[in-house]
Amino acid sequence: MADLTTRREYLYAAVQQHGRPVTTGLAEQLMADSPWPTTKRNTARKDLRALSGRGLLTAVWTRDTRGQQRLAYQLTSTTTGEDGQP
Repeated sequence: MADLTTRREYLYAAVQQHGRPVTTGLAEQLMADSPWPTTKRNTARKDLRALSGRGLLTAVWTRDTRGQQRLAYQLTSTTTGEDGQP
């Protein structure tokens, strides 16, 4: 991954590379190989929320393998239709 200067930039690039919705637990795992390997779940949660607040990620509810709902974050779509609307 490119030399990214902040933890949030690194996490955003990791989410982009992953390509699927990311939970806080998965974000913690993605950060394990980063320059910030001690990032834990609470920090990952704050970073995901901050990226969502900036409009880079969107919070979505997903179901895990046991059928329980979990909050996950996915890339915000920047694609627009013919009318210019997302």
